[in-house]
Amino acid sequence: MRSNTIDLESMQKFISLITLLFIFTISKAQNKFGNPEVDPTQIQKTYPEWAAYQNKKIMLSRDFIALDASSKEITKESFLDQLANGNFIPVRLKSEESVYVYKLFKILPKTDTSIKATINQIGFDAYKNYKMEGTAFPQFSFKDLDGNLVTNESMKGKIIVIKCWYIHCTPCIREFPQVNKLVEEYKDRKDIVFMSLAEDLAEQLKTFLARKPLSYSVIPDMKVYMNESLQLNSFPTHFILNKEGMIAKVLPNFESLEVALAKESKM
Repeated sequence: MRSNTIDLESMQKFISLITLLFIFTISKAQNKFGNPEVDPTQIQKTYPEWAAYQNKKIMLSRDFIALDASSKEITKESFLDQLANGNFIPVRLKSEESVYVYKLFKILPKTDTSIKATINQIGFDAYKNYKMEGTAFPQFSFKDLDGNLVTNESMKGKIIVIKCWYIHCTPCIREFPQVNKLVEEYKDRKDIVFMSLAEDLAEQLKTFLARKPLSYSVIPDMKVYMNESLQLNSFPTHFILNKEGMIAKVLPNFESLEVALAKESKM
């Protein structure tokens, strides 16, 4: 009888040890990327709080490690799909400055519905852009404001940076000083070309650019091409094409563009 009691106690201790080890392993796996850099509940309290965080910290066009709501690592495609169609907010986890780790957190029941609507739209745009990466840029034959002809063939062997914009797009114009500085930074790289596609007519652009210069070459009257061939619904949008004419990155702002071009220019 005593032997059976000892065996039972030993078994219970063994099971307890295995359980604790399992819990520790799961906990360690979930925390290896760090804790959220902000309180996921707090930033859902008002739309302005969420918008301020999202505009500053959420860069979905960058390369990042994606985690679902249970801290399981998933593909970027799955992460963006859940943002576009689910009920989640993305929050960055604490990590090295150059490493981006985003985790999905459930949107709380009483959260402002405009937060979910905004996230779904952001997720949709990011998902669509991500699916374009690795595909061939549509055929083109453009003539810029100076009369220079630009085609897929003439650009072979070069990295092409494309900015899509229009005159009355405030965010597009706001980043002019930054993109002009980027052109200056890469001025000695003959294998990198900067050009922009604008919706507006040539005369309108000439008048506007006389007041607000843009260092990119400017292709006028591109509204139909951007709507139909590129299917854009958000501006500005930036493309980086690799030397084979494939889309390497599709980006919504200068901050993401700067990081992606630095990476592509070293390949």
